[in-house]
Amino acid sequence: MEKKEKVEFIIEQIRLCLAKKDYIRTQIISKKISPKFFDGESTEILKLKFYRLMIELDEHEGSYLSICKHYRAVYDTKGVHDDPDKRHEALKCILLYIILSPYDNEQSDLLHRIKEDKKLEEIPKYKEFLTYFTTSELINWGEMCKNYEGELKLGSPGSPATGVFNTNTDDGKKRWQDLKVRVVDHNIRVMAKYYTRIHMKRMAELLDLTIDETEDFLSNLVVKKTVQAKIDRLDGIVTFSQSKDPNDMLNGWSHSINQLMTLVNKTTHLITKEEMVHKLTN
Repeated sequence: MEKKEKVEFIIEQIRLCLAKKDYIRTQIISKKISPKFFDGESTEILKLKFYRLMIELDEHEGSYLSICKHYRAVYDTKGVHDDPDKRHEALKCILLYIILSPYDNEQSDLLHRIKEDKKLEEIPKYKEFLTYFTTSELINWGEMCKNYEGELKLGSPGSPATGVFNTNTDDGKKRWQDLKVRVVDHNIRVMAKYYTRIHMKRMAELLDLTIDETEDFLSNLVVKKTVQAKIDRLDGIVTFSQSKDPNDMLNGWSHSINQLMTLVNKTTHLITKEEMVHKLTN
C-alpha cells in the first residue's frame, strides 16, 4: 500500500471515530499522520480534509490554540490562500481562536506573528479588534461589544461571520463567555504592569466585575503564574510584584558579591596596616 493510500485510510478511520464520538481513539489515530506529508501540492485535498477533522476534534476538547494552528495550516494551503473568500474565513478564524487561547508565552508569540500578516489589511474590522489584545491598555467590555459584537456574531455586507460565536449553538455561546474571560485576563495583566498597589474595589470597577469575581480571576492568574500578586483581604488591597529576569537577578547577585569582596579586601588591608604599625611602635 502506497503512503498516500495509507493516509487516506487513516483519515477515514479518524472520520469514523469522530462520527462515533470516540475522541480518545481519534487522538491516538491522528498521531500516525506526520504534518510533513502534506508539504506537497498533490496532497492538498487530503490536507484540508485532515485539518477539518482535527478542528472538529479540538473544538470538542476546547483547545483553542490547537484549533488556531490547524487553521494556520489550512490558510497556508495554496488553494485556500489563492481564494479571497476562503482566505478571509481562515484568517478570521486564526485571529479569533488565538485571542480565545489562554495567555502564555507561545500564545503571545503567535499572536504578535499573526499581527504582522499583511493580509489582515483585507479584513480591517478584525485587524482593529486584534489591536485591543496587542496593546497594553484596558479594554472596556461594553464598548468592545458595542463596536464588534454584531460583526463577530452576524457579520456585515462583504464580510460574513465565521460561526465561531454562533448564538444558535451552545459552543458559540460558550466561546463568547470565554472571550469575556480573556478580556478580564488581559486587563489584569495590564494592571499588573502599571500598578504596584490597588484597592480591590477600584480594581473591580475597572474590570466591571464584583469584588468576589475579581478575586477569583486574580487568584486563577496567580496560580497559573501569569501575574505575581498578593491580596490583603483585611484592607482590601492588591499588591503586584514584577517578575525579575534571571539575568538581572544574576547581575544583581554578582554586583553584591563584588561589593562584599571589595569590603573584605579593604578590611584586610586595614588590619594588616594596624598590625604593622603596632609592631613598629613596640
